[in-house]
Parts: sequence; structure tokens; C-alpha cells
Amino acid sequence: MDIDVLGALAVRENGISITPTAPKPRQVLALLALHADQVVPVSALIEELWAGEPPRSARTTLQTYVLQLRALIATALERGAADGARAGADPGDPRDPGDPVRTAKDILVTLPGGYLLSSGGGVLDVREFDRLAGTGYRAMDAGDFPAAARLLREALALWSGPAFADVQGGVQLDMEARRLEETRLCALDQRIEADLRLGRHRELLAELTVLASRYRTHENLHGQFMLALHRSGRRGEALDVYQRLRGTLVRELGLEPSVALRRLQRSILMAGPEGLAEPGVEPGGERLVRV
Repeated sequence: MDIDVLGALAVRENGISITPTAPKPRQVLALLALHADQVVPVSALIEELWAGEPPRSARTTLQTYVLQLRALIATALERGAADGARAGADPGDPRDPGDPVRTAKDILVTLPGGYLLSSGGGVLDVREFDRLAGTGYRAMDAGDFPAAARLLREALALWSGPAFADVQGGVQLDMEARRLEETRLCALDQRIEADLRLGRHRELLAELTVLASRYRTHENLHGQFMLALHRSGRRGEALDVYQRLRGTLVRELGLEPSVALRRLQRSILMAGPEGLAEPGVEPGGERLVRV
């Protein structure tokens, strides 16, 4: 089973979609897919569907949605088996011919207290993102900036839009979508940091222009934009970015920019391009820009 949640929800068994169109079963599948191979408690699914005000029939209705999902899985399994029979044995199929055939109940499993969606060793985009991003962070820590930039770029390429973009989310999915967005922003921040350390300042300007406009109070992205502009010989524009951010923070949040960002502004005011020896780091080694 292949599962995509970093964008539109797409769950495929044997390459055939099992994603329902009805909103409620879609919510159930989205939560099960995000936590594939783990038990999702009935209470979490009910909270997702009815936000603390479940009807008396909540458990029965949830069971109905599970049955609907199993019907879609069964159809996909049948189609997959029929296609395989017509095509003959696939030499590249990793499955042993003696392996037991999975049924819909083997894939969407009822367990004490909840349900489990078994991926059967398929590809989950969120797991692949976590793997690539984690390896990228370790490369950053080791000072291997080319590898970090490459790995984090691959991780970010798995996103095709906001998580669960086409799912009408409830309490649980909205919380998970926010958490996933934070992990994406973390990876983006570190990928840009790696690119800055590789001297790709001019290449980053277009991207950072968009990001600074989209995330109007995100200090680290603005600090990176300031560095990229300054190191591209556009010192005045770098200082303008700081003033715009400061105006937004004061007006919308009643806050001044962080000490680190103010220090970066002073460094740009006082130094030429060669004065900032390392992106985001002061001469004494302290990082200038913090989220």
C-alpha cells in the first residue's frame, strides 16, 4: 500500500486508489493513513469526526465507515488479482508466490480499542520525508552542506501542497496538519541555511522573496533573506527587509525583533559583504538568526 498525505490524500493498494470521496470516510482514512501500522484508538477517530459532540450512534457509524473503506480495499485487491492473472507472473514482483493473500480485513485491522491500517511495506511519503530530513539534519551537524542541501531538497520535494489538502479535517487532522507544516518549515529553514553556507545567495533571492511575503512574521526566513541580499551586494534592500519585518511584528504582535535579528541588522549596517564571515553566524560563533 502506498500512502501520500503531504498534499492531497492518496492511498493506493495494488496501484488502485482506495480513497473515498465522501468527507467522513475520507477523514477516517486520512487519520489511519498518517498513523499507518499503528493502532488508532476509536476515541481519536470519534473526536476527529464529531469534535467532542458525538451522536449516540457514533461507534456504529464509525464501524459503517470502516466497512465502506474495506469494501474499497476489497475491490482494489480483486482488480489487482485480475490484472495480475491477465498479465501473468511479474518477475519483478517481490512477493513470494507462496505468501498468503491479504484480505481487506488484513489491511484494515480491527484491534482492541481501535483500528490499524497495514501498509504491507508500502511507501509512505511522510515516513520518507522524515528519513530524508533526519539524514539531512545529521549532514548539517557534520558540516557536510552539499549533502544536507541535497537531502533536504529531496525531502521537501515530497510535498505537493499542505498536508491533507483535500480533506475536511477535524480536531485531530488539523492538529496533525499544523505539526507537519512545522516539520516542513524546519526542513526548509535548514535547506536554505545549507545553501547560504554554500554561497548560493543569488540563487536564493527569488525563493526568499516569496517566503518572506508568505511568512510575514517568521524571523529566521527574514534573517536569511537579509543575508542573501547583503551578500549579493544589495545592502539597502537587506535593511529594508528588516524594517518591514519590524513594522509587522510591532503592529500585529506588539513585539520587537529578537536580539539575534537586531544584531544581524547592526552587522549589516557596520560591515561590508566580507564582514559577515559565515551565513547566520557572528564572529564569536553565536547564531544570529533564530526562529
